[in-house]
Amino acid sequence: MRYIKYFLLGMITLFIVSGCMGPDRSNDLVVIDAGHGGHDCGALCAGKQEKDLVLQITKKLQKEFKRKGYRVYLTRGRDMFLKLGERTRIADRMDAKVFISIHANAIADKSRFEAVEGIETYFLQKTRDARSQRVAARENASVLQGADALSKDVIIDSVLNGPKIVESNKLAIDVQNGIMKQVHSRYRDARNGGAKPAPFYVLVGASRPSILVEVGYITNTKERKRLFISDYQDQIAKGIVKGVSRYLDNRKADTGV
Repeated sequence: MRYIKYFLLGMITLFIVSGCMGPDRSNDLVVIDAGHGGHDCGALCAGKQEKDLVLQITKKLQKEFKRKGYRVYLTRGRDMFLKLGERTRIADRMDAKVFISIHANAIADKSRFEAVEGIETYFLQKTRDARSQRVAARENASVLQGADALSKDVIIDSVLNGPKIVESNKLAIDVQNGIMKQVHSRYRDARNGGAKPAPFYVLVGASRPSILVEVGYITNTKERKRLFISDYQDQIAKGIVKGVSRYLDNRKADTGV
């Protein structure tokens, strides 16, 4: 009888500990892509480069995902340039659960530098929204050099139908909500730019849920300064992980896998 009692106590303790630890993420691989790199600095303002910022955030994101039990792979862990196909091919080759590309936003109109700010999360889709088209065009410029208009349309049209788009939309919403909830806990004036569709070519090649997070506008003075604060980067990273976790938990509940 005494042994049964100890056995039951042990099982109860194991159940409690397992519950506190949360779901097992050891089989969930996330591929994170730090945009630009090498000769491509991305957005540039006041001596700050997008390629440096997104690499900093990506490394914090890697650490946070690992802390939560995920397996993580970075498309680049240093200052180097990768071609478009290489970035998404990694996610497919490694059979990642999700593909996340990290970028920082910018605008060309200097008179509106201080008026435009906010965190935005994008999924692949054509859109008539002029602002989303401009954001995508800027990010696409470095990865589509030499591609004509027809080939660009063929690339996009080849992937616009199918479950990946629907799942990417869900992932974008969960990640955007996760970021804003986390960031607002310390930075209440951070602007929510929402989850939006846009034709980002870096998302085309991955045959799995894929999103692009624009962590803020490097052309906005307040946001630029904040983006290079370690604590702010931490909040963004934590929010992304929470959003991905929510998405994967919901997907598992819906599909069983």
